[in-house]
Amino acid sequence: MDSSELIDQPGEIREGEELNLQNLRQYLEPVIGKDMSSMQITQFPGGHSNLTYLLKLNSDEWVLRRPPFGSKVKSAHDMSREYRILDALKGTYKYGPAPVHFCTDHKVLGCDFYLMNYIKGIVIRREYPRTLNLSPDQTRKQLLNFFDALGDLHSVNLEEVGLENFGKPQGYVLRQVEGWSNRWMDAVTPDTVNCDEIIKWLQDHMPKESGKASVIHNDYKLDNVLFDIDDPLRLIGVLDWEMSTVGDPLMDLGCTLGYWVQLDDPEFFRNARTMPSDVEGAPTRKEIIERFKDRTGLPVDHFHFYFCFGLFRLCVIGQQIYYRFYHGHTKDERFAGFLKQAHKIRNEIYPEGKNVLQFKKSH
Repeated sequence: MDSSELIDQPGEIREGEELNLQNLRQYLEPVIGKDMSSMQITQFPGGHSNLTYLLKLNSDEWVLRRPPFGSKVKSAHDMSREYRILDALKGTYKYGPAPVHFCTDHKVLGCDFYLMNYIKGIVIRREYPRTLNLSPDQTRKQLLNFFDALGDLHSVNLEEVGLENFGKPQGYVLRQVEGWSNRWMDAVTPDTVNCDEIIKWLQDHMPKESGKASVIHNDYKLDNVLFDIDDPLRLIGVLDWEMSTVGDPLMDLGCTLGYWVQLDDPEFFRNARTMPSDVEGAPTRKEIIERFKDRTGLPVDHFHFYFCFGLFRLCVIGQQIYYRFYHGHTKDERFAGFLKQAHKIRNEIYPEGKNVLQFKKSH
């Protein structure tokens, strides 16, 4: 099996997202301890938020992460937060990339940025790659490994990694509902749909805190993980930690299941999927939730709330991305379609004014 086509290949840097190569080379020489004059930079095509570049010097490779140009939401692009989480997890959580260096000198690139080690692996996006040629049993194993890696993150002892005072886990659910509702309002454009009903439902149906605080990824999905090239069932890396924090793991799983579409879902729901979870062998949401309950011991009686919050959050993210394009902060044409995507996700919760939350509760 040739898995090389399944590896994210960096390419030319997008217009408007260029880095000052001379400044970067001069800055990194004492950091890396090598002559960086021949260092080359390319950009990874995936992702719609923090920007990711590959730095290459002969056989050495690093990944550089920086905030997007023209972003309105500074809290969502706190590079120091992302770096601190990875630094705390190194040696404990085997799937996190190892951080190398954090830079706060804005004279270099005009923003905070950091370097981490480069992990080369298979990325699964909207369609399951045919070249993987996995049986239903192998697909199930791969996807259960995907969720088990999230469970391993939730099992990290906060005190052992020095994150017991990181974030504010108490009141996390309430702050998330309020925060994402406000983010929606801040990202509204003249062509935006209305989400008032959804926001009110979330406010009215908010469950009590689970009582569990753990490191949460906050954007855990298939195209944010890497599988081994030689053993594609084995997960080897978790990427894109920009929204990670300490909070309620039920919210983390709910956000992941907001992406999760299964074979018996209605067509309108499957049409908006962003990852190939509706394939033969894939575990259902019910199976995933029960596995999570067995592994963590946390109650899952109100999981329809967490699931619907995950969907609403995706709607907000899509609108935020479109906002940047609408106001000319990026020329990346991919962003133009995110208004339609936000509308689709909104309609998965309230299509044409009809409340389908009971459908989501039963799944």
